[in-house]
Amino acid sequence: MPGPLDGLKVIELAHIMSGPTCGMMLADMGADVIKIEKVPGGDDTRRMTPPVIADQSAAFMMMNRNKRGMAIDLKTEGGKEILLRMVRQSDVILENFRHDTLDRLGLGYERLRQENPALIYCAVSGFGRTGPYATRGGFDLVAQGMSGLMSITGEGDGRPPVKVGAPVSDTTAGVLAAMGILAAYISRLKTGKGQIVDASLFEAAIMHTYWQSAICLATGDSPKPMGSAHPLNGPYQAFQTKDGWVNIGGANQANWERIARTVGLPDLIEDARFRTNADRMANLKELEGLLTAELRKHSSHYWLVRFEQEGVPAGPVMSIAEMLEDPHVADRGMVTTVDHPTAGRVKTLGLPVHFSETPGSVNRPAPLFGEHNAEVLAEFGFTASEVADFRSSGAIRDNQEAK
Repeated sequence: MPGPLDGLKVIELAHIMSGPTCGMMLADMGADVIKIEKVPGGDDTRRMTPPVIADQSAAFMMMNRNKRGMAIDLKTEGGKEILLRMVRQSDVILENFRHDTLDRLGLGYERLRQENPALIYCAVSGFGRTGPYATRGGFDLVAQGMSGLMSITGEGDGRPPVKVGAPVSDTTAGVLAAMGILAAYISRLKTGKGQIVDASLFEAAIMHTYWQSAICLATGDSPKPMGSAHPLNGPYQAFQTKDGWVNIGGANQANWERIARTVGLPDLIEDARFRTNADRMANLKELEGLLTAELRKHSSHYWLVRFEQEGVPAGPVMSIAEMLEDPHVADRGMVTTVDHPTAGRVKTLGLPVHFSETPGSVNRPAPLFGEHNAEVLAEFGFTASEVADFRSSGAIRDNQEAK
């Protein structure tokens, strides 16, 4: 069955992670995403190795499945001609170049909208298209630091700053860009007008500080790192057991009382130090010590069974490998496989959004460098002779290493 975005045509001029995350989400939901890689070099993720699967970068294959691939030199007249014709027949162009890169090539939004006034132009950048930082390059690490995320991540105040393990500003910016594109597309269906969608890593990282920003705006104090603990509710954190760690969610009074009874400490419910959430937050270290002393008496499995029986939200702290082998992950289709022309059968992550009538899917591997040049050019009306001329002039490069 076609996905919910079947018929949406997207040109992806994006590399590494934030832009490709956006393109991947759209492609997984059925959009025809045509990834245009730079010549020479291609997407930098092709060189983020190891690991490799056969001769292909595992990172590149993860971020670019479900897309068709072209390799076009946009500095050439032929490359510009190709892009302009494609823009006339496409819905969305997605890019995450540094500020004004496409403008300097004569391919910025004002030029492209002349070819297609209904075009949705999505730019993902470090700091957005406006403001004093607009011309700065941006990376996930920089965005996490400037957003305050690194000041609240880690085990405690006074320790070195810690980055969130996953590149959350990159991936969140990509998801926000996809949301923005879809909102702009809905608007275009009503008005016929295209527009710019502007998403940034900095703002994507800031978005993750909702709770901490609420605290700071209310009190004037910057929250400090609390390990796995929650800044507003307790106990809500990871606790050590006899053989590992479990997360326990006491996010409201009812759950706290269930926790106290389940671990064998019912007297804590009426203890003045822990009676209300405010009391527990004021005495969180004491509460953590009391709970840990009990939890370390038994295994994680023992406690997880008990918590489930009593209706306490809890779960194990799993490794990536353990997560990928989890039966619920499998049942939800979050690990799937595709057939790659050189790497063979390759595992990849699935789409984390489920539709009852128009399910998304992962059915195409990441493209080889320039793999779909001829196929896509023919669809956009270029003749075989024109394709040959583009090839000989260096405007395109077919199925070669990204050099």
